[in-house]
Amino acid sequence: MNINGQTVIRLLAATAFIGLAGLSPALAKVLATVNGQEISDDDVKVALEDLGPNLPQQLKGPQRDAYALDYLIDLKLVAAQAAKDKLGDTPDFARKLAYYHDKTLMESMLGNVAKTAATDDAEHKVYDDAAKAKKPEQEIHARHILVPTEAEAKAALDRINKGEDFAKVADEVSKDPGSQGGDLGWFTKDKMVPEFGEAAFKLEPGQVSQPVKSEFGWHIIKLEGKRDKAFPSFDQVKDQVTRYVVQKAQSDLIMKLRQDAKIERTEAAPPAPTDAPAGDATPAPAAPAPAAAPADAPKP
Repeated sequence: MNINGQTVIRLLAATAFIGLAGLSPALAKVLATVNGQEISDDDVKVALEDLGPNLPQQLKGPQRDAYALDYLIDLKLVAAQAAKDKLGDTPDFARKLAYYHDKTLMESMLGNVAKTAATDDAEHKVYDDAAKAKKPEQEIHARHILVPTEAEAKAALDRINKGEDFAKVADEVSKDPGSQGGDLGWFTKDKMVPEFGEAAFKLEPGQVSQPVKSEFGWHIIKLEGKRDKAFPSFDQVKDQVTRYVVQKAQSDLIMKLRQDAKIERTEAAPPAPTDAPAGDATPAPAAPAPAAAPADAPKP
């Protein structure tokens, strides 16, 4: 998990924790020394993780490493001066150090949970359960002509009824620049404004609607086809499934720890917002169910 911010204390805590976790100094390559203090490639990795999105985007590969190394050199120098000025001897510093120590441990623990939880079996089970629970949903392939007035819509419909190609008329008169030949592709009913969706889904393949008014103007709709929407393949939603599996495992761990712990608040918690469920918030990320691949058909 990414460690946000550039706080010196936090980086020192992270470095200390990694040392405690068993990274052997013998395996680290020393890249620089600052007044006798070594900076290794492992330290650079920690710094890159901490700096994250704050790094200049144009820096890649060795340039990113060099940037992080320069940052660590400055960090060592400033931290040494702060220690000389006894800035680390205050209660405030001790509180911050304890906080970042615990936070880094928590992130490491949740990272370990993520590695353990995201197995192929677990991901496929989530996917299979979601596929079984998904109700069949119909989608259609349609074209439309969009014009500002009812009179223009009737004129376009008259041309089509007289045998002109729908796509040709659409290219000539439709005010929807996003659909070539009026083609909207495949979409489900909820992807369109209600008036358009109701009219389109009543049609049979090959049929053309009467003029339909919506907030966008007047439509003539032609239905090209109907089908049941296919559930996305595992590969299409694998990233979403992985996130769900990981987040659920992390949430489950935190909830179990809360249940097993003796937690006493000295002050009552404030009431939950009216649009949020009651209960204690936890640091665990939300775990939404894996969603199907979004429809890419534009709204008319």
